[in-house]
Amino acid sequence: MTLRSVIRGTGHYLPERVVENSWFEERLDTSDEWIRTRTGIERRHFAAEGQATSDMGLRAARAALDKAGLKPDDIDGIVLATSTPDFTFPASATMIQHGLGMTHGFAYDVQAVCAGFVFALANADAMIRGGMARRVLVIGSETFSRIMDWSDRGTCVLFGDGAGAVVLEGQNGDGTAGDRGILASDLNSDGQYRDLLYVDGGVGTTGTAGQLRMQGNLVFRHAVEKLAKTAHVALDKAGLTPAQVDWLVPHQANARIITATAQKMGLPMDKVVLTVADHGNTSAASIPLALSVADSQGRFREGDVIVTEAIGGGLSWGSVVLRW
Repeated sequence: MTLRSVIRGTGHYLPERVVENSWFEERLDTSDEWIRTRTGIERRHFAAEGQATSDMGLRAARAALDKAGLKPDDIDGIVLATSTPDFTFPASATMIQHGLGMTHGFAYDVQAVCAGFVFALANADAMIRGGMARRVLVIGSETFSRIMDWSDRGTCVLFGDGAGAVVLEGQNGDGTAGDRGILASDLNSDGQYRDLLYVDGGVGTTGTAGQLRMQGNLVFRHAVEKLAKTAHVALDKAGLTPAQVDWLVPHQANARIITATAQKMGLPMDKVVLTVADHGNTSAASIPLALSVADSQGRFREGDVIVTEAIGGGLSWGSVVLRW
């Protein structure tokens, strides 16, 4: 028997404020057509004043628990993927833990920017398989609207706020590619590309939160190449091929990147979950958001093979292959 980490429930939360592309037309030298054509984004959500990353993560966590039919007492720990924590410390995960009324278990943050949820999912899977926990809440939550340079039309139109969560539960499998749960993961990073996507502030340098900076064309090129490669590596580890993939649930950064990656994998777009038009790039929240939205629409069936993949600042990138 082999212990597998199975997704027991999903949940998500989006702030009430919806920002259409027209909002940027009034403030910047840009247009709805320009944004749609180059990114596929039509609208995004922004957190309300005083609404923090942990607030949204808590809402998504509660929704995932409800979907799983579980209570906070049934959870052994929380792993939160975020690059926009409420405070430098403590971890925002501990505030979600407190909000759930949990006084047991562990809670900590993982920071791998847009690839954060993939890293957090692989981390929680390792803890479950290692016997450290039976059930783990894995959350992605971001308030990127707080680190935008609103004069930079190349970046500020791309990002939105939101949160998504899954409940991972250890279940016994046969140790084959036919098992339900996480079958393989592939994680990578390379610090030589730091200047392609970063925030120009921090506690140890400027003492400020800073603002996001990105060399979009170079990030695009790396994204298409690295995302297709990591997906193939993870599928090889799982003993599967792209032809056996039922769904690709990618990081929702840019519709052109997603389309190009799917083409490199030989997957038709009707096998790709796309939410970028309505959410924008929500960084570490984008994959769990997309998973939860697709799940709520009844698109996944038990036994479906799903590939998730993401790339973010660092550069950091990776993928997870799982069976629903």
